[in-house]
Amino acid sequence: MTFDTIILGAGAAGLMCAAHCGGRVLVIDHAKAPGEKIRISGGGRCNFTNMYAGPGNFLSQNPHFCKSALARYTQWDFIDLVGRHGIAWHEKTLGQLFCDGSSKQIIQMLQDELARAGAELWVQTSVKELRKTESGFALEVEHEAKRFPLTCRNLVLATGGKSIPKMGATGLAYDIAHQFRMQMTETRAALVPFTFSDGRFKELSGVSLPARLSNERTSFDEALLFTHRGLSGPSVLQLSSYWREGEAIRVNLIPDLPLLDLLREQRQAGGRKALTTELARHLPARLVDDLKHHIPMQGNLADQSDAALSDLIAALSDWRLTPSGTEGYRTAEVTLGGIDTDELSSKTMEARDVPGLYAIGEAVDVTGWLGGYNFQWAWSSGHAAGSAIASR
Repeated sequence: MTFDTIILGAGAAGLMCAAHCGGRVLVIDHAKAPGEKIRISGGGRCNFTNMYAGPGNFLSQNPHFCKSALARYTQWDFIDLVGRHGIAWHEKTLGQLFCDGSSKQIIQMLQDELARAGAELWVQTSVKELRKTESGFALEVEHEAKRFPLTCRNLVLATGGKSIPKMGATGLAYDIAHQFRMQMTETRAALVPFTFSDGRFKELSGVSLPARLSNERTSFDEALLFTHRGLSGPSVLQLSSYWREGEAIRVNLIPDLPLLDLLREQRQAGGRKALTTELARHLPARLVDDLKHHIPMQGNLADQSDAALSDLIAALSDWRLTPSGTEGYRTAEVTLGGIDTDELSSKTMEARDVPGLYAIGEAVDVTGWLGGYNFQWAWSSGHAAGSAIASR
């Protein structure tokens, strides 16, 4: 069977690409259904993009690589597509856009676009052999317990990274890149919780609060969640993409709270109240109860000098912790790193040294922040490759 384009991966990037390629297109995925990561994203409502998406929200060894694709197909283009399909949406914090209904609406929209373009979709299909030919590529795949020889002029790698292997994530795109001698950057789990081997926060599991998490490279102000394994929540997931093993992180538990002024005022109004009791009015009581074993906070408010209160504020706003690691690909939302951007054209996503081979989405060394950015990269890079193939 001969196709103009075969796309490996029926996720966000692959489905978007298929809708724009033109010609005879086949999308292949080994999962039972397309768009599995879309389905579970955003608590089932799909955080499909971010109103503020821009190049500064992405990590890559080449921070300029993503600019072209993001400019050619923006968040507003995808929002327009969602609107044309009658999907209601709403904005949450920090520009995050979610479906009012279900993430399945986004999957159905992409399948409708795929059908409109006349593309085919084969699920529960695995690649057994792949080689380059003079005119393109030859593959042998297993589909419905049968083997099929396939040929195509264009081959698109859209199989994502290693994150969430229980959903079927593999390193197939990386294996194919190695086959064609394309360079890779180091891959790591990103947007992932921190772990602490000593069970430090087991008793605080479920406690959350706004916080500022920092390291030497960046800082994020979002929610912090204590878990039985360690630390999670948006601020932790964001910082994890910038963290390296063995590094300490800094936690500010009172980033926007004028706690020193509040404690001084209360010392005048109710100095006989225990310091921990007053702190529990501003911080989760379970957290205060835990911190009192590590930070001096004994006695009543009236017993606290300005210097003692200042020391307390310093401890609460600059808590140094060293995670033992992360939860890894098992729970990571994305994979950091991947196919080196030096191997690809930033305008077309085509491999520079392998004509007809394209790489898009999470398979490439472009990783977005938490909050819809990685989906926007999928839409933008998928559109870039599809448009380039259509114009050949």
